[in-house]
Amino acid sequence: MVTRIKNGKTVAQDMALDAAAKVQKNVKRAVAGTLGLSGERMTKVDTAWLRMDCDANLMMIVGVWQLAPGVKYAAVCERIENSLLKYNRFKQRVMEDAAGATWVNDRKFDLANHVVLETLPKAPEGGHQQGALQDRVALLATQRLDPKRPLWQMHLIEDYVGPDGLRGSALIVRIHHCIADGIALISVTMSLVDGGAPPPERRKKQAPGSAEDWITDTLLKPFTDLTVKALGAVGEGASRSLGMLELLNDPKKGAQKSMGVSLDAAKVLMQVVKDGAALALMPDDSKTRLKGKPGGAKKVAWCDPIPLDEVKAVGKALNCSINDVLLSCVAGALGEYLKSHGDDVTGQEIRAMVPVNLRPLDQAYKLGNRFGLVPLVLPIGVENPIERVYEVRRRMSELKGSYQPLLAFSLLAVAGLLIKPAQDMLLSLFAKKTTAVMTNVPGPREKLKFCGSTLEQSMFWVPQSGDVGLGVSILSYGGGVQFGVITDSLLCPEPQRIIDEFVPEFAKLSVVTLMLPWGD
Repeated sequence: MVTRIKNGKTVAQDMALDAAAKVQKNVKRAVAGTLGLSGERMTKVDTAWLRMDCDANLMMIVGVWQLAPGVKYAAVCERIENSLLKYNRFKQRVMEDAAGATWVNDRKFDLANHVVLETLPKAPEGGHQQGALQDRVALLATQRLDPKRPLWQMHLIEDYVGPDGLRGSALIVRIHHCIADGIALISVTMSLVDGGAPPPERRKKQAPGSAEDWITDTLLKPFTDLTVKALGAVGEGASRSLGMLELLNDPKKGAQKSMGVSLDAAKVLMQVVKDGAALALMPDDSKTRLKGKPGGAKKVAWCDPIPLDEVKAVGKALNCSINDVLLSCVAGALGEYLKSHGDDVTGQEIRAMVPVNLRPLDQAYKLGNRFGLVPLVLPIGVENPIERVYEVRRRMSELKGSYQPLLAFSLLAVAGLLIKPAQDMLLSLFAKKTTAVMTNVPGPREKLKFCGSTLEQSMFWVPQSGDVGLGVSILSYGGGVQFGVITDSLLCPEPQRIIDEFVPEFAKLSVVTLMLPWGD
């Protein structure tokens, strides 16, 4: 008896697989028809974020706007109705199943469930309500969004008194990370403000050209799509299924035959292998009081903005980027906080996971998550502010050209294919080796308007995953740079003490810069 082979399988196996696929497709259609629903499958990366919620950390992006003069509830609802809801995702809820999740329209959608009017305790005579606002933001950061509704909510405090005595309003925003990442939400923000444009029409995908495009489109996307098959392969078969072995053995032949790109692709691939090893083998983080088992309660704090022009001036004088200067201040502030508790930070370093955008900014309106993570080791034990900023610059330079963000993105895609216990085990890699999640986002240079009022201050925090108990946000907006911190109250019960160190650290760096022996 002769067994016919087709694409590596017997004809019988091939027919059985086709039949199984048709049955599965018909079952899905029947279920959807019974429920009267139609929807869009959630991407595997977004599914990973959806399932990452745990008691200690919820996967919500939490932000707060401070507006002056105040705005009214009706005006806010009208603006959201005419702008935010143009994005279909904000009217869709999530239906989970064994294979993942689906976005479906919420037929019972009611805006009143998503825009909530709140009040804060009254400010004392001549005082302000910032402490009460921070407490409310911290509490909301630990409250789950209703899974039966679209996963976002806004909380408006119509009457709010800031620390400068300015009366206005405060708007607390909570959006689940599975809806969008921070860069995508900038597009959402720009549609909400006065004069904002609705989301543009989807554009046709352009053909990839660079080596970076190749690694994303040719290597990582097939890796994500074929993960189930690849995990069942071994040795050379697994390498061939990813299209890598030929390129490694003969870069010129592999590039010309398989990828149609230049020899630069071989260099890219070798860098991917190197970065993958570095990501998998990076040592556990330093043991400080900021790292441990979180309790689940949160605390938040933020400072007044530092003038952006002053940060630029220091960076220009030291031949460093604005980012180098700000990250050096973060390292200094964390070091000073630990020293204030009697801890010896000499030679100590802590690792922060920094999100890196992987999408063109003109495609941010598509929402979803398209970012990777890169580990940045902060030299908190370097006392001299000049030495510290140059050390930060050196480490940032080493990360340039790294493909660790792309690898982290593919890791999240793989995690989205797994059941939750396996996903948690996979993603615990980051939590064990990380003390903080840190974001640095450049915002508009001019202050924006919302419902006729000025958006005076804007602050947000991305979630921490697993047992990570510290989040640091840096946001430049309206000519200033603002630092914000969110902590687990068990690991850091007084985040304001970290915040209070940011301005002194920048002042110290500025003074020492002026004292340097400048020549002509």
